[in-house]
Order: sequence, then C-alpha cells, then structure tokens
Amino acid sequence: MNDRADVTKSVTGLGDCSVRIVDRDRVAIVAAAMPAESDVAELADIFGLLADPGRLRVLVALLEGEMCVCDLAAVAGASESAVSHHLRLLRAHRVVHVRRKGRMAYYRLADAHVRMLLDVALTHIGHAPAAAHPEHGPTVENTHE
Repeated sequence: MNDRADVTKSVTGLGDCSVRIVDRDRVAIVAAAMPAESDVAELADIFGLLADPGRLRVLVALLEGEMCVCDLAAVAGASESAVSHHLRLLRAHRVVHVRRKGRMAYYRLADAHVRMLLDVALTHIGHAPAAAHPEHGPTVENTHE
C-alpha cells in the first residue's frame, strides 16, 4: 500500500463508498495536517468559553491590562461572584493568569495568543457588523435599500 492510501484510509469515512472525494491528493494533505482530536476538543472548549458575553466582557477589559475582580465586575457590569466564576473557568483553560498580592487577586490575559485571538475577533466584527448578518434580521440601515 502506498503512503497516500495510508493517509486517506486513516481519515474517518474515506474508505466508505458514501464519501465523495474530488481531489484525493488535497484531501490526503489536509487530513495529514489535521490536529489531534484532543487538540480540536480543547479548541472547541476555548471557543465555548468565548461564546459567553459575560466572559467576553471580562476578557475585553483585560486587554487593557491587569485588573482585580472588583474592578472587572464594575467594568463588566456584573457581580463579583459572577466575574469570579468566569475567571475560574478562564484560569482552568489557561486563558487568564492570576497574581496574588496579600488578599487581592489580579488577573491578566495568559499570553499574546489570547490577546491576538481577541484582537482579531474585535477587528472582524468591525468589518462585519452584526446588523449586516442575515440571522439578525433587518435593521434601519438595510430596510431602506
């Protein structure tokens, strides 16, 4: 068996006659570059964390630098309890880090990758406003077209 056949057989469904492949070489290259299932699951968890508006407000606030729970709660318009819960989840997934000083805890984004992910997402919505999204229905701007 050649290498290409090995790669295509290792991809779920490629040996099944119900899967149609137009460019077998391309499929083999992409399949070989696909991350491990555990990495994909971890990435899905991260995106799931980012799907909560409360957690996103906390993360966007942290783009400006390190903050304590009290200040994050004030900025995010949430209770300290809710913000603490968000931060606990974000810490568990290595999205934020904590620094303790006495009884105070100061949080910051874990690394430049988290900052870049948020920056890219914020830039994206600047170029694709929610009002133009078909799932959000007509707005004043696009009802007069």
